[in-house]
Amino acid sequence: MDLADFRVFVEPQQGATYADQLAVARTAEQLGYSAFFRSDHYVAMSGDGLPGPTDSWVTLAGIARETTSIRLGTMVTSATFRHPGPLAISVAQVDEMSDGRVELGLGAGWYEAEHRAYAIPFPPLGERFDRLTEQLDVITGLWATPSGETFDYAGEHYSVAESPALPKPVQSPRPPIIIGGAGPKRTPALTARFADEFNIPFVPLDTLKTQYGRVAAALADAGRPEDSLIYSAAFVLCAGRDDAEVARRAAAIGREVDELRGNSPVTGTPAEIVDKLGPFVEAGVQRVYLQMLDMSDLDHLAQFAAEVIPQLN
Repeated sequence: MDLADFRVFVEPQQGATYADQLAVARTAEQLGYSAFFRSDHYVAMSGDGLPGPTDSWVTLAGIARETTSIRLGTMVTSATFRHPGPLAISVAQVDEMSDGRVELGLGAGWYEAEHRAYAIPFPPLGERFDRLTEQLDVITGLWATPSGETFDYAGEHYSVAESPALPKPVQSPRPPIIIGGAGPKRTPALTARFADEFNIPFVPLDTLKTQYGRVAAALADAGRPEDSLIYSAAFVLCAGRDDAEVARRAAAIGREVDELRGNSPVTGTPAEIVDKLGPFVEAGVQRVYLQMLDMSDLDHLAQFAAEVIPQLN
């Protein structure tokens, strides 16, 4: 079994400062994780969320200037939060600030409460997917327009007229785009059309296999080679040297050990995790995002890097 690509993924809306996130990113960089990703949310799903949300792209811009090698991105930016033109500018700017280390995860948006809380329109699901599609059209179109030329686009929800399509990202042809989810039709089609990586989070093995199969079929329909895409997954991290440490870390994030062990292959002792990840690797997982819910427990990342990752590659 060979699985060397692990990324750290945090949920700052649950309660984290910029300094908290920077500490995780720096630790992940020092330990050799390939990327630091964060969610894009404005309201906590549980708890009080204190001290309050931090904006994903403002945060990543800061972290870009305080790290040197780790890749940075969102899992995932909500298309409902930002107009596509300003989002393309923000991502291109952070790409320049990081010397080409940015990746853009982009999704349709789903959490209605945060839209109500911060005056963000929340259209029906079908319209959100339509807007996501047009956002991807606009963002990739702006980035692909040669310097000195202009970009135009006429969509149902977004129109662009004579845009100078600036600034350009550092990465060529553009920063990698990640699309994810378990949607049976539109998600695989969007992935085949736009994505460099497909991610499915927090699902059992059979669901993952089914969705990877749909994505592979969509790639074939689009005339893309199956290996032109990275297949990834995300799981809750709850590792420990022994059962007592696993239980302590589960309690720290308000979860039951048995539930986590049943739902996340990166819960348990090092040997247990290696065994449970095997079938996911066989199913095609090439990259794993470790959802780190207790951001104060930096030793958690160090243990996983020292005791689990070397057994997998």
